[in-house]
Amino acid sequence: MVLALLAPVASAQTRHVAIDLVPETARPAAGSTVTLAFDSRPEPEWHGYWQNPGDAGVETQLKWTMPEGVSAGALRYPVPERLIVGGLMNYVYEAPFAQLVDLKIPAGLTPGTRLPIAVKIDYLVCTTEICVPETQTLSTELTVGDGTVDGPTRARFDTWRQKLPRPLGSTATWQAADGQFRLAVPFPASADAKEIYFYPLAGGAVDYAAAQTAVRDGDRITLTTKPATSLASGPIEGVLAVGEGRGFLLTAAPGTVAAAAAPQESFAVGGALLAFAGALLGGLLLNVMPCVFPILSLKALGLARSGETEGAARREALAYTAGVVLVCLALGGLLLGLRAGGATVGWAFQLQDPRVIGVLLLLVTGIALNLAGLFELPTPRFASHSGTGGAFATGALAAFVATPCTGPFMGAALGAALVLPPAAALLVFAGLGLGIALPFLAIGFVPALRRRLPKPGPWMARLRRILSVPMFLTALALAWVLGRQAGVDGMTIGLAASLLAAFGLWWTGRRQQSGSERAWWPAVPALALAVAAAVVVRPQAPAAAEAVALTGAEPFSEQRLAALRAEGRPVFAYFTADWCLTCKVNEKAAIETDAARQAFTGGNVAVLVGDWTDGDPALGRFIEAHNRAGVPLYLWYPKGADRPRVLPQLLTSGMLAALPEGA
Repeated sequence: MVLALLAPVASAQTRHVAIDLVPETARPAAGSTVTLAFDSRPEPEWHGYWQNPGDAGVETQLKWTMPEGVSAGALRYPVPERLIVGGLMNYVYEAPFAQLVDLKIPAGLTPGTRLPIAVKIDYLVCTTEICVPETQTLSTELTVGDGTVDGPTRARFDTWRQKLPRPLGSTATWQAADGQFRLAVPFPASADAKEIYFYPLAGGAVDYAAAQTAVRDGDRITLTTKPATSLASGPIEGVLAVGEGRGFLLTAAPGTVAAAAAPQESFAVGGALLAFAGALLGGLLLNVMPCVFPILSLKALGLARSGETEGAARREALAYTAGVVLVCLALGGLLLGLRAGGATVGWAFQLQDPRVIGVLLLLVTGIALNLAGLFELPTPRFASHSGTGGAFATGALAAFVATPCTGPFMGAALGAALVLPPAAALLVFAGLGLGIALPFLAIGFVPALRRRLPKPGPWMARLRRILSVPMFLTALALAWVLGRQAGVDGMTIGLAASLLAAFGLWWTGRRQQSGSERAWWPAVPALALAVAAAVVVRPQAPAAAEAVALTGAEPFSEQRLAALRAEGRPVFAYFTADWCLTCKVNEKAAIETDAARQAFTGGNVAVLVGDWTDGDPALGRFIEAHNRAGVPLYLWYPKGADRPRVLPQLLTSGMLAALPEGA
C-alpha cells in the first residue's frame, strides 16, 4: 500500500463507498433498544474492511454525538471475504454490506421526544493498487414512540442480520505444535458446512496468508494452518465461516488438538464419488418410469429394426448419452446458480412453474400421438433410425421428462450435491445423466445385447402403440398438476393448447399418408400458438390447505412439529409435490392405506404434510437441512428422540405400520 498516494486522493472528497445510516424504527420505545445499520455500497473494484483487516488495512472507527442517556453498543460486522494482494491477506467486503450497532434508549422519556443521532465514521477503502482513508458524518433523528417496525424495513434488517456470525455456544480448543496451528470446533455432524475458514478477530493466532484445511470428524471440525509468528498464550476469538456468508463467533481455549486425519478436499472428493455412485444408480432406475421407459424402449428397438452397423450403433449411443448428460448438467448448473443467488430451490425446481408444466404437457402429448401412429417425425424421429441428431434429441427429451421422478439413491445423492463444491456437484448431476443413459449406452456398445433384442416384425408397431398409453397417462397427470398450480382456468388453457397441437399434428399425419409435399406445415402454426398459450398460464394465489386423505393429518410447519414433539407424541412428517410421481405412488400405495391409518391411530402418531408444489422457501430450507435436494422426503420422529429417522424414498404400508411399534 503506497501511503504517499493517500493525501491528495482523500482531499478530493470522493466517496468510494456510499453509506446510509438506517434505523430499524424511527420511533423506538423508551427503555428499548433500536438497531442502526451502516448500509454500505463500495464502488466496483473497491473494497472496505472487516473488524480485523488482516495483513493490511484499518478497522472502522466511530465517534458518536447523541443525547444524554443514549448509548451505542459495539459495531457488528457480517462475515467477510478474503482478498490476497501482493501476498498479503485482506479480510474485506467487495459487495454491498451492512454493519449493525444497537442504541440503548433510556427509560422514562416522554413519547414525541426527539433524539438526534450523529456519527463520524472513519474507514479505509482500497483497490488492488491504491488505498484512500475516507470520513463521513452521518445523521438520523429518532422520535420516542411505540417501537413499530414496518414490514419492508423488518425484512431488510432480517437479511442483514442473517449475514452476521452467530454465537457458537460451545468452547473450541486450539494448539500450536509441530509448526501447525490446529483448531478443534464442536459442530454437529448434521449441520451444513462447506468452504470452512477461520477469521481471527485479532493477531497472534494464525498466519493470515497461509492456506487452511478443515476436516469434519463426527461432531467436530478440525482446522489446520500455519501459526502466527508471535503467538498468543490465552484464549483466541474469531469467526468460523461455513459457506454462503454464514459464520459462527467462537472462543478457543488453549489445549490439546489431535492432528487431522485428512484434509477437507479429501472429504469432498470422497463425498462426491459416493454421491456420484448414488446418482448413477438413481438415474438407472429412472428408466423404468412410465414417461422414460417408452422413449428408451423404442429407441433401443430402433437399433435392431434398422440393422445398425457397429460404428453407427455406438455413435447413436454416445449421442443419446450426450443429450441426457448435457440436460442434467444444464438443470444442475441452473439449480446451483439460483441457490448461489439466494433462492431456496431443489431438484425439479422448474416444475414449480405452471408454464414449464404447460410446455411439458405439449411435449408429452406430442410424443404420445407420435407413438400412437397419428403422425411421423422426419428428423429427429423418436423410435427409429434417425442418426446422431435424433439420438441426441431423444436423450435430451428423456432427461427433461424424467425430472418429476425420484427414487432410491437419488435423494441423498442430489442432497449431497448441494453441499459439495460446484465442480463436484456438477459431477453428481453428470452421474445422474449417465445413469439414465446407461441402458442405451450398453445396447450400443455391446453387440451381444443387441442380438438379444427381439427380431423386427409387425409386433413392433403394436408395441409402439401400447407404449403410447403410459405417455398419455403422463400427459393426464401433467394436466392435473397444471390444474393444481394454475386452477381450472390454467388447466383449461393447457388442455386447449394440447388439443390445438394435436389438431395440427393430426392434419400433418393425414398429409403424410397422402404423400403431400411439405406435409408438416399445418403443425407449425398450431404448435406455435399452443406454446404461446401454454406460456401465458400463471399460478393461482395459494389456497387454504386442503384436507388430506390420511385421517388427522395437518399441514407441516416447524412450529407445529416442535409443539407435537414437546407433547411427547411420535410424528410422521412427509413432504410431497403434485408434480412428483414417486410421491403420489407412495401416497396411494403406502401412506393413505388402512394399515398405515390404523397403526398411526393406535400409536397416537401425529402426521404432518409439507406440500412443496409451489416451491415454498420455508419448506425448501427444511428439506435441505435434511440433506435432500427435493421431494419426496419422509421423516419419522420416535417419541422422545432427538433426531428424526430418514425413511427410504420408496415406501410400503407394512414399513409404515411397523413404525409405531418401535416408537
